[in-house]
Formats: sequence, C-alpha cells, structure tokens
Amino acid sequence: MRRSGEPGGTGGRPGRPEDATSQAAAPQSVPAVDSRLIVREQGFRGYVGEFRRKLRSGELGSLPVVIAVVIIWTVFGSLDSTFLSAQNLSDLSQQIVGTGMIAVGIVFVLLLGEIDLSVGSVSGLCAAIFAVLNVLNGMNEWLALLVAVAGGAAVGLIHGFFFAKVGVPAFVVTLAGNLAWNGLMLQVLGSTGTVNIPSESIVSELYSTIFHSPATAYIVAAVGVGLFLLASLLDAKRRQAARVPFRPVAEIALRTAVIAALAFAAAYILNRYQGLPLALLIFLIVLVVLDFVLRRTRYGRQIFAVGGNIEGARRAGISVPFVRMSVFTIAGTMAAVGGLFLAGQIQSASQTSGGGNLLMNVIAAAVIGGTSLFGGRGSVWSALLGALVIGSIQSGMNIMGVSNAIQFMITGSVLLAAVVVDSLSRRSQKAAGRA
Repeated sequence: MRRSGEPGGTGGRPGRPEDATSQAAAPQSVPAVDSRLIVREQGFRGYVGEFRRKLRSGELGSLPVVIAVVIIWTVFGSLDSTFLSAQNLSDLSQQIVGTGMIAVGIVFVLLLGEIDLSVGSVSGLCAAIFAVLNVLNGMNEWLALLVAVAGGAAVGLIHGFFFAKVGVPAFVVTLAGNLAWNGLMLQVLGSTGTVNIPSESIVSELYSTIFHSPATAYIVAAVGVGLFLLASLLDAKRRQAARVPFRPVAEIALRTAVIAALAFAAAYILNRYQGLPLALLIFLIVLVVLDFVLRRTRYGRQIFAVGGNIEGARRAGISVPFVRMSVFTIAGTMAAVGGLFLAGQIQSASQTSGGGNLLMNVIAAAVIGGTSLFGGRGSVWSALLGALVIGSIQSGMNIMGVSNAIQFMITGSVLLAAVVVDSLSRRSQKAAGRA
C-alpha cells in the first residue's frame, strides 16, 4: 500500500497508471506575477531593462516628439538666439492655443481610427457666427459665444449621425462638410466678407489677456504639481487596495519632481517677458479635464475600446453609434473653441478663416504628438506636444526668413516622419504580440 501523497497514490488508494501519467505530464502551476512588479523590485536596473523592452516592442509613447522638440529648439536656438528668448517662447505659447484646441478634437476622432476633414471650415464658421451675432447684430457677447460653440457641436453631431447611423464613411461625410460649412460661412459673413472684432470683445480678451503678476504663474505651477501629486497618490492607494500593481512612493516623488521642474521653468520663462497668458491657462485646463475623461471614466475607456477593436467593443455591450456620434460632437465643439481663439488672435472673422494650412496643421499636430492613425492609442496631450512642434518649426523659420513654400515642405516631411514612426511602432508591437 502506498501512503497518501506518494507518486501513484491518492488518499491511500492504489493509483491508476493514467493518474501517474497525467500527474507527470501536468506542469506545476506558477503564480502569475505582473512584470511591472518585477521591474520595480529590481530598482534602476529594472527600469532600464523595461525601457529597452519598450523600445524593441515599439511602445515609444511621447519619446519621439519630446526628442523632436529638443532638436528643433537646439537647432533654431543655435542659428538665432532670438528663438529661445522669453518673448518668442511666450508668444509661441499663445499662438499654439487655437491650433491645439482644434487638434484636441482631432485626437478624439483619431482614437476611433477615423478622420475629420471639416474642422478647419467649422472653426471659421463658428468664428463668423460669433462676429456677426455680436458685432453686427449687437447680441450679448457671452450669448453669442455660446451660440457659436453650440453651432460647432451641432455640426459635429450631424457628421456623427451620418457616419454612425447612416453608414457614410467619415472621410466622405467630413469632406462634404468641409465644402458645405465653408459655403455657409461665406453666406453668414455676407457681402462684406470680413467682420472686425473689437479688442475689448470677450473673444479678443480671452486670447490677449496676460496675468502680469509673477506670483500668478508660480501659483498655477504649484497647483498643477500639487494636483498631479495628489492624483498619483490616490491612484496608487486605489490600485493597492485592489491588489494590482501600483507606483511606489519613490517613483511618484521622482515623476512629481520632473513635472515640477518643467512647470516652474515654464513659469520662470513666461515671467521674464510679460507673465502667464490666459489663453495658455485655459488650454491647459481643457487638456487636464479631457485627459481625465479619457483615462479615468467609463466613457473614455469605451472610446479606446471602439478604436482598438470595434467588434469586440460591440460584443462587450458598448453602444458604438453613441460613441461615434459623441466623439464627432466633441471634435466639432473643439473646432468651434479653437476657431474663436484664432479669431481673437487676429481680431476678425473673414472669408479666409479656417482656411489655408490650418487643417493640415491640426491633423499634423495630433499625429506628430503621438496619436496613432490606426486608432486605439493616443492622448489629448498629443495636441499640446504636436502643436508645440508645428509652432516651433513655423516660429523658427519665420525668424530665419524662410519662405512659406519651404515651410510647407518641411512641415509635410515632419508629418510623414511621424506617420512612419507610428507605422513602424505598430508593426513592432504586432511582432511582440502587443497590438
């Protein structure tokens, strides 16, 4: 008689031959361990190894665009010291707001793997609506502002309806919208073609207002860093309570220190010229709010799910038509907001509003910033980083006296490079089984 626990025995009864065979063949169970826990246990060496693994698998994140900003600033700064002056950098922080706001809406659309070609004309239309209602018809400026933004949302909803409910491809819907809304803008402006917006108008003041007190910029930087630290600690506590991998306090402290260095350096540079622009502050607040929506809410997870695997999202019970319609509504709303900032920048709405290379710039900003054209991967911060790249290139070339033709070619080359990086990254992720 074999004792219980010996090979071939079960509870003191003679073991059958097939029992021994199955026990010998069955692999020993190994508890699953999250790779991030191993990385953090290994300290600095573990993080270096994890960084190398991400590079090999194509998980580049925002690294390429950060490197691009450093290279652009280094090149133009070495060619002309004016580029890195406090005045130029402060002006740059204001000039990217209009384009960046529109690019935020493009980010949402790209997360679905779609495109919106109408945001340029929508931004011009909404600027024209505000100018005509407020300046020509005397409507209260705040009411005119709300009507203009609501108009952008309505346009986006129309695009989303035809795309999600009727089944017309987003490319076709928004291309038709680009023509139609541009025509409506010309009709709204009427025979004059241009409506000047007074400098004391709310739209002009939202763009041009600057907080000259040095304390304001530093307080905003401190509040931003404090909120980041608080959110990181709360997230770590929540994940620890759920018994899933979480960032240790030392890592949170290091990340907070990096954010603090960047925030206070930016505040210092802005204070060296005039101070903190209100337009930049509004832009940052919008980015924080929409980043929370994307990464911390159920709706945000649904957007990533639809963009990553539409059939899987549908089987999971997600209302795909609702997500699609809402995303295009957000894109139209952000196009309106961006158009109003652009109108405040030049203090007018004209037949050229929303035209030129605006559409190219906002799409380029979203893609260059790191949002994938294939859907399911990206961040609203891509709009800021991409707009910073586009704005830096244009600012540097304007200082150097480079013609518009050369600027268009260089910007197009940068966009192509960003798409190539995105494609290679996606291919590497597929090879590594992560896409």
